Amino acid sequence: YFSDLILGYFEQGQKAKEPAVAEFISALAAGNTAQLMVVACAGAADSTTLALVTAAHQTGGHVVCIVPSHEELSASKKVLGVNASQVQFMVGAAQEEQVLLSQADFVLIDCNLVSHGEIVKAIQSGGGGMQNGTVVVGYNALNCRGSWWSSGSKTQLLPIGKGLLVTRFGASATSPKYGSGVSKIKSSRWIVKVDKCTGEEHVYRIRVPQGKVI
Repeated sequence: YFSDLILGYFEQGQKAKEPAVAEFISALAAGNTAQLMVVACAGAADSTTLALVTAAHQTGGHVVCIVPSHEELSASKKVLGVNASQVQFMVGAAQEEQVLLSQADFVLIDCNLVSHGEIVKAIQSGGGGMQNGTVVVGYNALNCRGSWWSSGSKTQLLPIGKGLLVTRFGASATSPKYGSGVSKIKSSRWIVKVDKCTGEEHVYRIRVPQGKVI
């Protein structure tokens, strides 16, 4: 579920106005008790994949990382180090792994992938997202153009890092796992606040009563 106060982070020695993207992704996946987590990378795996590994430790879940080529596979294993053994790697086009995507309940997509819109469509056409209440997150979202927004599902652009797109498929108002889901996402907004004294950063989800404007 999405809590009203998602998280507060303090990044020592940094003046960034947004909390760490990887920490947010990890908290989101763990908070949704994700079991099968899939990440589609534009290049080698990085801290976002590690974020899912961390979440998997908490949920008892499994992480699959899809990279474009064998070169990125080798680079990914070097970047992840000992954590690479906790990730199942696949090489190829993520949008072609429709069976896998239909079974996942948390999908993370690098929006630098030209095919990121096709991956979202594959999740939809596979039908699994609608049944499982799949959460789909796109990072580097400021690079997204058109196709994701036109997917027909409830999507939010969060002001974190280079932007995060968060979409829920099949989260109904009566879903026990996701609470009141769609209706509340529709009437809410996200706000980042930074404590000028401590540097502590907070991301708030503010629910707006119907008919009112913040």
